[in-house]
Amino acid sequence: MRIYDTERLILRQIDESFANKTLTYYQKNKDFLLEWEAQRSPNFYTLEGQKKILAKDTELYNKGEAFKLWLFKKEGQNSLSIIGCISFSLIIRGILQSCVLGYKLDRDELNKGFITEALRKGIEIMFQDFGLNRIDSPIMPKNKASVQVVKKLGFEYEGLSRKMIKVNGVWEDHMRWSKVNENSNNSF
Repeated sequence: MRIYDTERLILRQIDESFANKTLTYYQKNKDFLLEWEAQRSPNFYTLEGQKKILAKDTELYNKGEAFKLWLFKKEGQNSLSIIGCISFSLIIRGILQSCVLGYKLDRDELNKGFITEALRKGIEIMFQDFGLNRIDSPIMPKNKASVQVVKKLGFEYEGLSRKMIKVNGVWEDHMRWSKVNENSNNSF
């Protein structure tokens, strides 16, 4: 399991032994995340459901298809609690060398710069350690906070995809943002 740190955060891969922590995170943020994520089955909010998801995350990582890092504060009362995650999914090799970025944060930790800090490190990892050329970040137009985050990180707007992702049971339009690794010389 990989572990990284930033100034204020620990970013780490986790396994099924963290299912209690992910369940606590999702139960606390259920209503907050509803507007931005896929519709969840009742099993998602169970310990067994979380164990299966974490096992699947490990399987996807081992296949080279995804990489998820959970966020923990280095200090304070929340240092043992999950405050969010960043994920790089749909990793494609060959002539594309790309992935899709996703992220979420605890509702009580918004506007503190944690996601920007975590993503800065995550992007560095994907470009340097994984050797990717491109990271795509689809964002719903109404998600102004996420647009500000990717702009701050140097992502460029590439257009709008209609009804791109099903969010909370509805096909939603998404703005396409991307960041290209300007130092990439991958010879796959």
